[in-house]
Formats: sequence, C-alpha cells, structure tokens
Amino acid sequence: MRGRAQSFLHHGRGRGPSAHDTAFWGTIVPVRPFDPRLLRYARSARIPIALTALLGTITALLVLAQALLISAALSPIVSGTATLSDVTPFIVGIAAVFACRAFIVAAREAVAARAATKAVTELRGRVIDASIALGPRWRATNGAQTATLLSTGLEDLRPYFVSFLPQLVLVCTVTPAALGVILLLDFWSALIALLVIPLIPIFMILIGRFTQAASEDKLASMKRLTAQLLDLMSGLPTLRGLGREKAPRTHLHALGTANTKATMATLRVAFLSGGVLEFLTTLSVALVAVEVGMRLVFGNISLFHGLAVIMLAPEVFEPLRQVGAQFHASANGVTASKAAFDIIEEAEAVDSPGTDECPDMARTDIVLDSLGVRARGAWAPAPTSGVIAPGIVTALCGPSGTGKSTIVLCLLADMTPDAGRVLLRPSASSSESGESVLSDIDPAAWRRQISWVPQSPTLVPGTILDNMGDLPLDDLNDAAAATGFDEVLASAPDGWNTVIGSGGVGLSVGQRQRLALTRALAAHSQVVILDEPTAHLDAVSEETVVRAIDAMRDAGRTVIVIAHRAAMMEAADAVIDVRSAADEEARA
Repeated sequence: MRGRAQSFLHHGRGRGPSAHDTAFWGTIVPVRPFDPRLLRYARSARIPIALTALLGTITALLVLAQALLISAALSPIVSGTATLSDVTPFIVGIAAVFACRAFIVAAREAVAARAATKAVTELRGRVIDASIALGPRWRATNGAQTATLLSTGLEDLRPYFVSFLPQLVLVCTVTPAALGVILLLDFWSALIALLVIPLIPIFMILIGRFTQAASEDKLASMKRLTAQLLDLMSGLPTLRGLGREKAPRTHLHALGTANTKATMATLRVAFLSGGVLEFLTTLSVALVAVEVGMRLVFGNISLFHGLAVIMLAPEVFEPLRQVGAQFHASANGVTASKAAFDIIEEAEAVDSPGTDECPDMARTDIVLDSLGVRARGAWAPAPTSGVIAPGIVTALCGPSGTGKSTIVLCLLADMTPDAGRVLLRPSASSSESGESVLSDIDPAAWRRQISWVPQSPTLVPGTILDNMGDLPLDDLNDAAAATGFDEVLASAPDGWNTVIGSGGVGLSVGQRQRLALTRALAAHSQVVILDEPTAHLDAVSEETVVRAIDAMRDAGRTVIVIAHRAAMMEAADAVIDVRSAADEEARA
C-alpha cells in the first residue's frame, strides 16, 4: 500500500478534465441497500458476503426452532396438561438453540469485521491505482477530495459490513421464513402481518431521503474542510513568510462549525428515525398479539399455535427495524463507496496502456513529434519538436510555465499529449529499422530503462539505505562519491543507516536532491531525466552535480535535464526550446 501511495503522487496516465472533475462528490443518487459493484471491485468481500447469507439462513432456521420449542414447552404447562419434567426435552432443545444462535451471531460478526477490513483495504488500493491511471492533471483537480475519500470516507464503510449487511440478509431469510410459518399456523395473523409489513419500508424510504440529504451535507462539508486544510498546510510557509499565518483561522473555524452542524444533523435524523421505526414495529407486533389474544379468549386458535404466532411476530418485524436503524450508520460509507466506484469506472474508460516491447534505448532516438498539451485554455507546451539522441545530455529550456515538466510527464508515460506524439526511432548507429510510438510500448518495460529525479524527491520514513531500493552498496558508494552525497553520509551519525523522516526530514533540501541523484546514478538506467537538479544547491554543489552528469554521459547514458541555470545549459550537448502558446503568439 505504501508503494502505491507513493505512485499516487507521481505516476499515472493523463487525460483531459471531465464532468467528474468539477463534481467529485456533487449530486448523489439515492443510496441502494446493496450495490452489485461492491462484488466487482471488492472481490475479497465475495466469500464473506456468501458466508453472511449462509449464516443468515441458519439463523432463520434457529429462530423458527426456538419459537416452536418455546411454544411446545409453555403451552402444556399453561394448560396444565404436563409437568416440568415432561417438557424437559424441550427445555434442553431451547438451550441448545440459544447456544447455537450465540455462536452464529459471533461467527457472523467476526466474518463481517474481517470482510470490512479486506474490502476497505482493497477499495483503497483500487482507488489509488485508478488515480494513477487518470494522471497528474486529474489528481491536481481532485487530490484533496480523493485524500478525504481514502482516509475517512471509506472508513465509514465498516458499519455497512458489520451491522447493515447482516441485517439485510436476515430480512431476506428470517422475515419470509417466520411469515411462512405463521401462515401455516394461523392465516389471519399472517394476513395482518403481511398488510402491516409494507408500512416499515415506506417509512424507511421517506426517512432515507432525509438521511441522504444529511449524508450529502456531511460529505460536502468534510470535503471542503479537508481541501482547505490541505491547501493551508501546503501554503503555510508562504503565509508565515508574509506574516499572515493566522489569517485563515476564522475561515477554518467556520468550516469546522459547518462540518459539526452537518454531523449533528445526520445524528438527529438517525435518532428520530430510529424512534419512528421502533414505534411502527411495536405497533405491528401489538396488532398481531391483540388479534391472537382475542381469538385465544374465544377458543378460535389453540394455545400452541397462539403462543408460536406471538413468539414469531417480533421476528417478522425485527430484521426490518434493525435494517432501518443500521442504515443510518452505513449511509455515509455507502455514499463514499459510490464515489470510489465512480473513480474506478472513470479510470477504466482510459485507453489501455501499450503492450509492445521496449527497444534498447542505448541505440534509440527519442523524437518529440509536434508534442503539445492543453492547459487552462492554452497550450503549455505549444507543439514542440526535437530529437533526444542517446548517449548525450539534452536540455529542455524555456521560461517558467511553458510546459517543460509536462513534456517530462509525457516522456514518463504519465500523461497523454493532446497533440503530437513521442516516437522511438532507431539511431543512426543502429542496424534496426522502423519506429515505435511510445503509447504502444508497455509502460512497465519503458520505465525500467528510465530514472527520474524530480524537484521534490519522494522519500519514505526509514533509513537512507531504505530509500535506495535494492541497489548494490558498492554502486551506491560510487554514485555517492560522484554526486557529493558521500560528504552527507560522512556527517550523518550512522551513514547509510541514518534514519530520516517522512519526505526526508533530517536532510536539507539540497541533501535530498543529492540523495535522489545518487539513487538515479546507481540505478544504471539508460535514460536519466533530471528536473532542475541544481535548483536548491549552491555553486560548489552545483559543480558536483554537473560532474555527475558528465559521468553519466561518459558512461553512454542518455540524460534529459530541465535547465534554467547557465551551468546546466553549458553542460548540455543539445537544447530543445520549449514555448507555450502565449509565448509563440508573442514571438509571432
């Protein structure tokens, strides 16, 4: 999961904005009690749901046996036709049924709890994978909402598995079984129960509409609060530098208050609806009980049949009442799961990645064939052409915001260009012929030949060595000497085994950049992409990085660097000029 979470930040196939981008958790359709997509996207839940259905069927049989045994034990005692010793076998049977029901309930809860954990984990993984497939532009628009969904949203799905789903199964098993037995025992009691049963679902539907609105408000307020908080955290250094770090406090307090009100509104609806359902079920049982009591008085029904009907009447309505009561506990989770399904299905609509084999990049040119990407109503980059030859250093140059990093995302197969394409063409020194389109190449095979050093490298909590993958220590030491990272290791308390925090806490920004550069150098990838590798370094460190780039070129590796500084420009063998549409129009 941690690996996929890292990939969530850096990988994925790009695509244009969609309606889902502007309404992530907008209009929510009425919540269905069971969404078949749950079985499709959370395969680990299939067996537990089947077990829950089986246990529900067993529970229905035990409920019938319990009611009939209690009636068989009580009716002769009440009528005075038997003594306690005569009904001892029935009492033993009742005790056995109680024990079996307790065991079944415990097993059902254990299965439901494990199913909830597996389903939530699997859905989180699939949402992360879908976010990767939808690309960085989609994540830039929906990142905060997706983070809320992955953290607190899907966690609300647990009550659905633990409480609501088992009760839903009981409605499909216990209720019809109990009603069928009542029909065999007394037609009029079954008729009354059958006429009263629809009242509970009708009220559940009416109450469910209020619950849906409350769930929408709660999720919307949570989304706003999380998005604003994440934006504030990312911009806090800037606010602090301007002396405005306390300015958003009032706004965040208002958002928190709105979230609290939405949560309390959901709870209020849940409590009120629970009272209404309790009243309806009590009234329904009372109607059956009064009818049976009157018929017992006039001798129109036997004592055994009457007691059995009275014992079974609550079992007809209780599963329905519990479904209504537990529905509110699971409504937020069901709504969140629908949002997860929408993301997964949106990712499935993205074109499938290529499957062709990747050529040997040591003898292959990377050709930018009028490559362009639309961004916020403009082109950044504007259609750009150029050839990146193997074994040399090629610099992508241009003003900030012209799309140099976007070209890198296209080269990483993380984004699909809106115009043009990336071609892989055999170089002049190669005996091969023909060219391939990057979108037709298997992304995994393509990325195995690439190392990428972004401006903000992804570093996980652990030792420095943990962040180097499985690269040999000798290669790491050689690479550290070339990048100057050996000086960092010499000053670290435990060398390669020095512990760093999330994002590289414990290292300076420049040291993190050197670490990432060392990792790329030691990987011996044929293609190395560097996003402004000297942006956070002083002049001395910059010279060390330039020497490392020269070493890569001497080793015959293809180096692509986004360059702004003069030292990087001078180190490049070829330059590709990148411009946005606005720049192109200005030049014209």
